Amino acid sequence: MPIATFVISIRNLDLEAVESALFECGAQSMTLLAEDGEEILEPLPGETPLWQHTRLSAVFADDVDVNFVRGHLRAALDCNELPVNEFRTLEDRVWEREWLQHFGPMQFGRRLWVSPAGQRENGPGEVTVWLDPGLAFGTGTHPTTALCLEWLESQDVGGKSIVDYGCGSGILAIAALKLGAARAFALDIDPQALEATSENARRNDVADRLVATNRIEPEDLKCDILMANILAGPLTELAETIANMTSMNGTAVLSGILENQADGVAAAFAGHFTVTTYDIRDGWAALACRRC
Repeated sequence: MPIATFVISIRNLDLEAVESALFECGAQSMTLLAEDGEEILEPLPGETPLWQHTRLSAVFADDVDVNFVRGHLRAALDCNELPVNEFRTLEDRVWEREWLQHFGPMQFGRRLWVSPAGQRENGPGEVTVWLDPGLAFGTGTHPTTALCLEWLESQDVGGKSIVDYGCGSGILAIAALKLGAARAFALDIDPQALEATSENARRNDVADRLVATNRIEPEDLKCDILMANILAGPLTELAETIANMTSMNGTAVLSGILENQADGVAAAFAGHFTVTTYDIRDGWAALACRRC
């Protein structure tokens, strides 16, 4: 069924009043967007800050009465004129499959590929991770994931144990297993990430060597390689935990870090690790650190 979207600039409007009025008009869902590309990457716990200039996008059935919605919104806000807004009708699509239009085979290093199923054949010595991220993060298109995959491809991971901390789609754990790792633990608090990881592991015939879980006790596991592609704030807070999960002389690969945050993250890990490589791409950093 086609849907209609109503997008309005919030600016000085009362956000709660706008949301309430649109729900009263039959809005099915709403999303807040930055008008000018401003990013808020790491709000403090309990905070839900908005951008300086925010748009609200509401989804309606395609037969919504546009004039009624605008009139009801003006009455609810007690104003004669609304800020810039527009209605748009979108044709019916299988929205969860739309990502395929922007995701094709990608190469990392000399021999590692990530691809949707059926879009390529392996050449001699090549390894392909067949991936469907579902609703989870991680396809290799983001610089942080790409840096981690390239690091993995450059290493001898044969027989080693891996932890993918904040696994998303499971791309890093599965890549490590297909490159020869013995076992992998994929850790995430998001049930959709664990579901996507388990399904991708089955798709790649490595499910028997991968455990997808929302909890690992650090004292129960010492891995050879721990990969954490999350954000600088959580990484800093998890420094002790990551150290306890990494075997002596093992490696922690830390990513999801803005370039100007890398030194701070390295300092947080300095008591347990020595930074061995420091890679930058498009303003993002990845650190490989040796446990000492």
